Amino acid sequence: MGRSPGGAVPLIASLIYHEITDDPATSGFQRASALPYKHTRAAFARHLDEIAASPCVPELVTAVDFAASGRHLLLTFDDGGRSASYVSEELSRRGWFGHFFIVTSLIGSRTFLSASDIREIRSRGHIIGTHTHTHPDIFREQPVARMLEEWRTSCARLADLLGEPCTVGSVPGGDVSRAVFESAGTAGVRFLFTSEPWLRPRRVAGCWILGRGILKTTTPPTRVGELARFRGWARALFARRMKVLLCTLFPYAYRYYIRRTAEKA
Repeated sequence: MGRSPGGAVPLIASLIYHEITDDPATSGFQRASALPYKHTRAAFARHLDEIAASPCVPELVTAVDFAASGRHLLLTFDDGGRSASYVSEELSRRGWFGHFFIVTSLIGSRTFLSASDIREIRSRGHIIGTHTHTHPDIFREQPVARMLEEWRTSCARLADLLGEPCTVGSVPGGDVSRAVFESAGTAGVRFLFTSEPWLRPRRVAGCWILGRGILKTTTPPTRVGELARFRGWARALFARRMKVLLCTLFPYAYRYYIRRTAEKA
């Protein structure tokens, strides 16, 4: 994986959220695997207070100079559930910006954002990006042609909706490979967020690959504060690598787990 031409690479602490809602049945995916990622509004407020106490203000990936050193904090929200409208308002109230990644086949369905919701979030200055068209499980196992179709269909839908190119995305489910990175770059994505807790972005196929720290309902606010201060990322990376190793060693068990947790809660 490449670095910037001059060799300097910024440190970017990116955090992943999904739904922020007091009623999980009203927003996002309605399956068992989604529940550990549905924070209450009160819990999210405590997280934001910890982030506010950190030295970096949440900004947009498009504002980062990837040819210079420095530290940057980014907030990202996957799936495009209805709670994203509330989240975008809360960020704007603090003068912060976020990244909202949309599963475009679900736009307008009961628990997901409508087209007008997405336009409203964009009008507040936040980034709208692709989370693929249908959110296939275990994305890295899809044929490359399917990966390309997912990115291209989703990006085209968002471009039509917003009247601007879609160049930012996140990988569904967090299962990555070089083929995943290259497919996104080929489809025109220039900034791709993973679920790997890296601080240093990498360059693949004309696309910047960024790591993220995963935040679950069990993640205490103090832990969020540590990550926002660029602490504890090595520990998070070790834990993530152990999980990936287990999935690699026991692929059939992993596929079974994905199938079971994809069922409705």
